[in-house]
Amino acid sequence: MNKMTLDRILQSQGFGTRKWCRELITDGEVRIAGEVCTDYRATPDTSGLVFTLFDEEWVYREHVYIALNKPPDIECSRKPSHHPGVLSLLPEQFSWRDVQPVGRLDHDTTGLLLLSDDGAFIHAQSSPKKHVPKLYLASTHDPVTPELLTQLMNGVKLHDEPAPLAAQSCSMVSSHQIEIVLEQGKYHQVKRMLAAAGNHCSALRRIAIGGLTLEALGLEEGEWCYLEADHLALLSDK
Repeated sequence: MNKMTLDRILQSQGFGTRKWCRELITDGEVRIAGEVCTDYRATPDTSGLVFTLFDEEWVYREHVYIALNKPPDIECSRKPSHHPGVLSLLPEQFSWRDVQPVGRLDHDTTGLLLLSDDGAFIHAQSSPKKHVPKLYLASTHDPVTPELLTQLMNGVKLHDEPAPLAAQSCSMVSSHQIEIVLEQGKYHQVKRMLAAAGNHCSALRRIAIGGLTLEALGLEEGEWCYLEADHLALLSDK
């Protein structure tokens, strides 16, 4: 049984400083099991805890795991420079919780992005040693040819990489689109590989990580959802 005082619970969930959370509680803004709780020293069991704040229901989560369908012109940075930051698409308390993107998508790349406040999870998903496959839909400037697919599968040399980088799989979707699966997660990898193969990436969308697909999540651009245990299990599926 894991217990902590109610003000610390609210603080851990991203609702502000401990002092502010105490004020919320003493002002009668928090309900547990339908009853107003004004004692910030109360220690409800956090296992399965559901509380209401500002008439909205919240489930206590030790860590949050989030999937977002990233729109274009959004930066995967807590300190964006040229476009709105990805955290602007999420409730404010996630910033208080220090939620961070798991890896990055370029500002003009769309699709499946994971975010979390669990450092171990972020490291595991980001580490190239984990070989987590990521599926992208890439639109090309020039027509897709069998030779292009062969090059991407065999590996292309990038100027700052010691060895050629190859796609795990690659297939033609239409005359100007391919699906490509990568494990390495190098900087601008899909775009640079297409350029090295003599084509140009005109649009890029990540549609799956491991066995977790954007289609199955049913998220429209800009929408997000919590990832539950069954979703997280899919991230290691290949």
